[in-house]
Amino acid sequence: MGTHRLTRVTMGVPNVAETVAYYADFGLTHVGDGSFTTLEGGEQLRVRHAPYRQLLELGVGVDDTDDLARTAARLNRLGVVSTESGTAVCAIEPVSGFTVRVEISPRITQRPVLATPYNGPGRIERSGRAPGVVRTGPVLPKKLGHCVVGTTDLDATMRFFTEALGFKVSDYIGHKGAFLRCSVDHHNVLALAAPVNFLHHTSWQVDDIDDVGRGAAAMLNGHPDRHVWGLGRHHAGSNFFWYLKDPAGNFSEYYSDMDCVPEDEIWTPEVFEGAQGLFSWGPPPPPSFLEPDDLGALMTGQHSPK
Repeated sequence: MGTHRLTRVTMGVPNVAETVAYYADFGLTHVGDGSFTTLEGGEQLRVRHAPYRQLLELGVGVDDTDDLARTAARLNRLGVVSTESGTAVCAIEPVSGFTVRVEISPRITQRPVLATPYNGPGRIERSGRAPGVVRTGPVLPKKLGHCVVGTTDLDATMRFFTEALGFKVSDYIGHKGAFLRCSVDHHNVLALAAPVNFLHHTSWQVDDIDDVGRGAAAMLNGHPDRHVWGLGRHHAGSNFFWYLKDPAGNFSEYYSDMDCVPEDEIWTPEVFEGAQGLFSWGPPPPPSFLEPDDLGALMTGQHSPK
């Protein structure tokens, strides 16, 4: 595939200090100047000032200069202007206007985590209390998994990611969205049709469903207003999820147990309609998940004089 992961997300927000404090609570490690690392992915989040919340830059990792050359050639064939250096190719996503930086970066080699033992009918896998009950340390995300962007021209955004950057389609949400991957994970970008271009959420991998719940519980302790949607399990991607909201209005997700699609595995995209496109089980999503409360303000901000 050439591409192998998302390297980082750079989000613009009007309230940098509050947002930085939120992601420190979330379990990312603040290394200064609004930059955060994960346990295994290195620096994967940057928080910068902007007049309204938005995606400023998305990083995509590739292996070598040959991958960069192929990316530049695809961008040129699609008529997208790009800039090149020895280690990266940058282009502007034509609808939302954020920068995509395709850069040479090391692949993430994740330390295998032993499967969490769970007892079941006629099956005893553990003795004593469950591991998730006795864990006391903070939940620290292992890596950035994916981000979701709202776009006013879904076809153009999909064409940019698939034809210019080499992403593959995993599944569709009717005619309203597409799950796109640049790695073995089921999706690294979800592009959603929306009345305004915006960053919907970022998603961060933790060990298992217990840590999804523990992380969310810690975030909600004293801050119930952070809750958005969860606990549940998606159908597309199959992952467990819990969504929270940062002070700027961006959603952030703890997830575990994502479908994987090795490069040599045959995968046929499916089209999911209705609730199946959103989740398999869990509480129904609140209206604000589908149409965030600040969409009107975002539309105003994007059309205000710069």
